[in-house]
Amino acid sequence: MSFISAFITLCLVIDPFGSIPVILSLVPHVDNQRWQYRRVILREGLVALAVLVVFLLAGNRIMQAMHISQAALSAAGGTVLFIVAIRMIFPSRTGVFGGEEQQGEALIVPIAIPLIAGPSTMTTLMLMAARWPDRLPQWAAALLAAWALAMVTFLSAPFLSRLLGPRVLAAVERLMGMILVAVAVEMLITGARLAAGQT
Repeated sequence: MSFISAFITLCLVIDPFGSIPVILSLVPHVDNQRWQYRRVILREGLVALAVLVVFLLAGNRIMQAMHISQAALSAAGGTVLFIVAIRMIFPSRTGVFGGEEQQGEALIVPIAIPLIAGPSTMTTLMLMAARWPDRLPQWAAALLAAWALAMVTFLSAPFLSRLLGPRVLAAVERLMGMILVAVAVEMLITGARLAAGQT
């Protein structure tokens, strides 16, 4: 996996465009509350980045402590990504991760976790760290780039929502879901190959 493929994969699993409607429903974004919107987005983004960095750097240790093989992690990651991708292609009213309507200002849940630092993103980072531990700086750079793109998208969400409209945003999310299905299947195949090599 190269930096570009890692960056694209992380962008797909974070899915900033698909999260725009959820973000706008959770955070006030009217003209007189723009400062509050930006403050919440930046705060939640920094929390999510910290969580993801921990999973990237401690991925190997977590796997070793829980006696999880790379084959199992790859298969589990592929399964999670596949479910997320299917829900991106066929969205429900509650969004990709479901859940009840948020009351009050969002704090960590559900913006930082799981919209940005979701289980699929955490699993992807752990798998990258486990399979290519000597390339951690490259994966960290890919994570930072994907996170920065997500932050720009979220901060621009009110403008993008007005510019593109719900239909275009839904079409973009479905397209990203189709690509993510292919990534998920590849992870499942990799897990099966690793498991076959261990037997």
